Amino acid sequence: MGNSSQPECTTIACMNVLSAAEMQTCDRLTTERFGIPSIDLMRAASAAVAAFARQQFPLARRVTVVCGRGNNGGDGMMAARLLASAGLEVTTLLLGARDSLAGDAAIAWRELTSPAHGLIHIIETAEDLAGHKAALEADLILDAVVGTGFKPPLRGLAAAALEWLKASKAPVLAIDLPSGWPADATTATVAGPVWPADAVITFTAPKPAHFFGQLTRRWEQPIVVAPIGSPQEAMISALGLHWTGSALALTQARRTAAANKGNFGHVLVVGGTLGTAGGKSGAPAMASLAALRAGAGLVTAAVPAPVLPLVAAIAPELMTFPLAATLAGCISAENLAPEVLAALTASKTVLAIGPGLGKDPETVKFTTGLLSATKMPAVIDADALNILAAEPVLLAKLAKGRTLVLTPHPGEMARLAGIPTAEVQANRLEVARNFAQRTRVTLVLKGARTLVAHPDGRVAVNTTGNPGMAKGGSGDLLTGLIAGLLAQYPADAARAVEAAVYLHGLAADLAVREADEHTLLATDSLAQLARAFRFCAIGPNGYLWLQGLPAEVLQTAALFEAKG
Repeated sequence: MGNSSQPECTTIACMNVLSAAEMQTCDRLTTERFGIPSIDLMRAASAAVAAFARQQFPLARRVTVVCGRGNNGGDGMMAARLLASAGLEVTTLLLGARDSLAGDAAIAWRELTSPAHGLIHIIETAEDLAGHKAALEADLILDAVVGTGFKPPLRGLAAAALEWLKASKAPVLAIDLPSGWPADATTATVAGPVWPADAVITFTAPKPAHFFGQLTRRWEQPIVVAPIGSPQEAMISALGLHWTGSALALTQARRTAAANKGNFGHVLVVGGTLGTAGGKSGAPAMASLAALRAGAGLVTAAVPAPVLPLVAAIAPELMTFPLAATLAGCISAENLAPEVLAALTASKTVLAIGPGLGKDPETVKFTTGLLSATKMPAVIDADALNILAAEPVLLAKLAKGRTLVLTPHPGEMARLAGIPTAEVQANRLEVARNFAQRTRVTLVLKGARTLVAHPDGRVAVNTTGNPGMAKGGSGDLLTGLIAGLLAQYPADAARAVEAAVYLHGLAADLAVREADEHTLLATDSLAQLARAFRFCAIGPNGYLWLQGLPAEVLQTAALFEAKG
């Protein structure tokens, strides 16, 4: 299916991450400066919750809504009223005395109870919960206990309700955040008790926990952001964090009718070994194929001569360049001869080096020599990273006056930074940001929630990808995708890298729906790149999907499986 049959995708402004305090400021500015009453924001939020609940859980007829006494509870009360008005059997539990309700939450309570919409119960003690076992037999439970303003730990009735909830098998939709999860947390898990969630809907902008936390029971369950009327001008943040998916707009712009291959760059992929050093022909082959699939005009794979027939067989569109090899089958330093370098680099616009490279002394000399002799943008991965880890002074020199993208996994990051891998994993955000700023490189720290750290201190967080990607070859594909997009968008390198990281994970998310986390191969993702390029993260209802896939995408996958 060509692009002409695709509906236009809504452009996504740069989606910044707001802290809890910044979100409160955003809400205040929306009311005070832009004249939107806070009760209207609550009405919009509750309408988004009710619509999402019906869309995501279409078979749910019995719904239990558990509400705290703050604005998060107010969102839940208004959503309960809307769901009851739509004909669903709704039971609302208020945790705490109704006399303690104030502001917009008090308005929400009056609208829910006058007249009563569904069954309404006030829970004033933990013992009261024991009398409401019927509410646990729901088809869906809405968690509206505490939200962004919560300070841990979870205590009192909120904690008691969590224990009560454990007897239910119903899925849980969390409003704003799973209760008990601090909004500003940047870790995958938190120490205190938290409510489970099978879907999360937040409003206006994501908070750090939406990006870094494992908020849902399974990785593929949805986390969405619903717009409720706050203008972009009110979403002010000093965190320096944003979402990689915002960069997808870069790749969705249509090409001109007069376009030719010269407009989209020429990627040079360098890597590979064969012989007594081991066989690593697949790595440069996959990186090259990914660069072609990403849309680069031309791609040349430069590999040791013994490897060339194997790499050339990956695709007839791929060009190759034979490099002199050592007796062990590695790239020889002979290739640094001026005439060889001139032929190798002629007309190339982006260098990708490292996949399957090895660390033979001759190869080390060639790698450092090639990087030093060129000024084109470079994507450095795998063994090339390990080579540079031993040459920190050289790395600093290479980054001057060029775009340099490093794509380490945590172990490689540890070697680059000179710290234990455990320290990298415990402080991923700080390590990535500090390294990128200090060395002036663009750093792609791979892993769950891959980070793209830029030299200016900004960090983009990726929310696509799945455990099935924990296979050899995934990193080689990413190297090729980054190089392919850099070749096409050299003037917008930051977004090109972010888009590549997002597309890499998204293609794997699409592919795993048609395979399994165990059986998924890295190359399975390539078949899904076309769908990934056409994917629109904003659904017809205006929700932005940070995690998970909209129903229409899943339906397409189901049809594919049925035909298979």
